[in-house]
Amino acid sequence: MIKINMKKNALTLTFSFLTVLAFSQKTMPNVSVKTLEGKTVNASELAQKGKVTIINFWATWCAPCQKELSNIAPKYADWQKKYNTELVAVTIDNAQGLPRVKPMVAQKKWKYTVISDVNSDLLRQLGGQNVPFTVVIDTKGNIVYTHNGYKQGDETELEKKIEALSKK
Repeated sequence: MIKINMKKNALTLTFSFLTVLAFSQKTMPNVSVKTLEGKTVNASELAQKGKVTIINFWATWCAPCQKELSNIAPKYADWQKKYNTELVAVTIDNAQGLPRVKPMVAQKKWKYTVISDVNSDLLRQLGGQNVPFTVVIDTKGNIVYTHNGYKQGDETELEKKIEALSKK
């Protein structure tokens, strides 16, 4: 009986360790994404050392995504100054929807860096299943926070996260 319990405990511990190891994405993966001008960029370069970086996945057809980015927009310049932060808006619009991205960004006056992930490769690598999906990267390049979805006020919680990280 004791041997069975020891084996069960060992298997449980091993499984737990492997699960944590498999799902602990520490840094941005090496995935190719594109600028809106068509230049290929490695996603690992999006996190700027010394800055808190917010990676926000969105799409032109996603109303909560637009609401989130629009609610962050008036605060963004202040966040850049106070917390030394950078926001990269990653659209997952497909090739047919991509032509709508630039006009929407201009119309909404978003001052973010906008990148395209048309096949959602980066989104999947980071464990996102739908948009909006937000990833926060600390000043050392480590992924420290992820958030799925959007509800009014999430931008306040996001600011608390980046404020805390900027003090470290």
